[in-house]
Amino acid sequence: MDALKNDVIRQAVRQQYGRVAESGSAGCGCGPTCCDTPSASAEIMSQGLGYTATDVGTVPQGANMGLGCGNPQAIAALRTGEIVLDLGSGGGFDCFLAAQQVGDSGQVIGVDMTSEMISKARTNAERGGYRNVEFRLGEIENLPVADGTVDVIISNCVINLSPDKPRVFRDAYRVLRPGGRLAISDVVAFAKLPEAVQQDMALYTGCMAGASMVSEVEAMLQVSGFTEIRVAPKDESKSFIRDWAPGTDITEYVVSATIEAIKPAT
Repeated sequence: MDALKNDVIRQAVRQQYGRVAESGSAGCGCGPTCCDTPSASAEIMSQGLGYTATDVGTVPQGANMGLGCGNPQAIAALRTGEIVLDLGSGGGFDCFLAAQQVGDSGQVIGVDMTSEMISKARTNAERGGYRNVEFRLGEIENLPVADGTVDVIISNCVINLSPDKPRVFRDAYRVLRPGGRLAISDVVAFAKLPEAVQQDMALYTGCMAGASMVSEVEAMLQVSGFTEIRVAPKDESKSFIRDWAPGTDITEYVVSATIEAIKPAT
């Protein structure tokens, strides 16, 4: 029964973000009715999430869709030559920024389960002339990446959309090299979500109803084998999360956070 429910959730998420990719609407993704309402430009929204004007101005047109709930680049401390994996890479925004940091000797791999997003990202990569970036179709619970081959995993507001988060973290651990690290921005819960919210598929695909408690995220990471776990909620994020579900009290339950962890070197 759980497997059936999980598949229903994945299909709903896939359909929602397929619509996002095809519509090209800035910021259309987080929030249950965002595809039907006007929104601020992607550039303005991304700067509100912690990206710089330079960040948003140096990627191919259409790569930055204003999605996300933070800036994982700010905590990733990427270095030249590293191999970076982006979970839920969308139009490729974070991948292209990472590519600039790791240079030609590095590599960036974006994984997304939505074929429309993969097509969009590949087009953006070709348009921008990125030779050190590739995009692979796949689920973040079953990454199309070999064991122990990645230095850094980044992700921006995607793991909350997974119906099987423990598996996401286990697979992330699998593909990281010893000493590799996670640098994630995501939505987490700081109070138990009401049952009505948990069952609302629009709020789930809108990045809210699927949020796990901070303690649950820490426990999932620990069980997966990670150490130096740090989940840091950002209260200021309530200002934009409030806009995802206007007229509700969703900010009484969820907040954006940075999530960091290390795969032990030995």
